[in-house]
Amino acid sequence: MDTSGYLLFLTIITIASICQNLTGFAFGLILVTLAGALDVMPVAMSANVAMVLALVNAALYLRSTSVNPDWKLLRPILASSIAGLIGGLVLLSWLSASARNGLGILLGIVVVASSLLLVIQSKPRQTMSSPIVMHSASLLSGLMGGLFATPGPPMAYHLYRQPLDQRTIRQCLFVIFAISMLLRLGIVIGSGKFQLEALKLGAMAAPVVALVTYLNARFPPRIPLKGIRWLVASLMAASGITLLTAAIQG
Repeated sequence: MDTSGYLLFLTIITIASICQNLTGFAFGLILVTLAGALDVMPVAMSANVAMVLALVNAALYLRSTSVNPDWKLLRPILASSIAGLIGGLVLLSWLSASARNGLGILLGIVVVASSLLLVIQSKPRQTMSSPIVMHSASLLSGLMGGLFATPGPPMAYHLYRQPLDQRTIRQCLFVIFAISMLLRLGIVIGSGKFQLEALKLGAMAAPVVALVTYLNARFPPRIPLKGIRWLVASLMAASGITLLTAAIQG
């Protein structure tokens, strides 16, 4: 990667960090999608960088917030998420070797679908969803975590539809993502598929992530929630369509 490539990478990191602070889960999606659409790095590499930076985000969160999650709610979610994560990593290994364009098409579809979910204005349910719905969302979340290091959208959408308070939801999402990325990191390193370049890029981008997080906390943007959702969803949709087009043409 030359100087212009590094500058483009750091620009993507800045955009992804802003989106993460605005929505709570968009970091990996924006990073992996824009990096793939702009041909900055392969999907597998950008997923590993997203994984490293997700753990940096988790460390920053732990420094500023005490975590006391609802383990009764989390245990079945984690069981399904971990199963999906392992399945996603197996699929990533196969697709990376034999169907790279297929991986790009799949990611593009997921990103466009996630952008639509982000702007759906739906009120929380009066009662908790059935176990089947919960396990399905958890499995899909784990699958996305294994494939793209982006487990956020399915689980975030599911939990925000439940009759739960905001603090419980945020802490559950934090624990799910942190454990998923730690497990993914261990599996990827153990299989010899973690690139040292991903660690270098993660270390380079970590100060940017920390700075954006600090500035967002110090000077929170005065943007209505609806406007934020439409802004980020538009960026995600554009990125997904770009990646889909490139993968289909390739």
